Amino acid sequence: MYGELQPLGGGDPIPLLKTELLVGRRESADIVLRFPTVSGSHCELAVEDGIWMVKDLNSSNGTKVNGVRVTEHFIKPGDTLSFAKHDYEMLYDPAELGATDEAKGKLAEPDVFSRSLLQASGLESRRRR
Repeated sequence: MYGELQPLGGGDPIPLLKTELLVGRRESADIVLRFPTVSGSHCELAVEDGIWMVKDLNSSNGTKVNGVRVTEHFIKPGDTLSFAKHDYEMLYDPAELGATDEAKGKLAEPDVFSRSLLQASGLESRRRR
């Protein structure tokens, strides 16, 4: 097992049994979430250098990490991962998945002053210099 998703508000944890998983409402998904607000193919979860990453698949109701809608994002242990309006805590140990110190650096908090509020909110793309 490569970690688990713990439903916030109660319920059985969802084991992460592979390093690449499709999350969605369709029965063909690796993690099937039978909620009408979850898209058929909602997002992908994958381990990259020992760190879980989520990639939204243009879902109707979005994928969020800690309340912020994302298209692609690294997930730290303990982060809240939301599919539409369904929240889960991501539980895993990067060391057990082979994360190096360099990979763990991807989990460091970004410098909040390195980009504008518009860029941070996704309303303005980063300009090239």
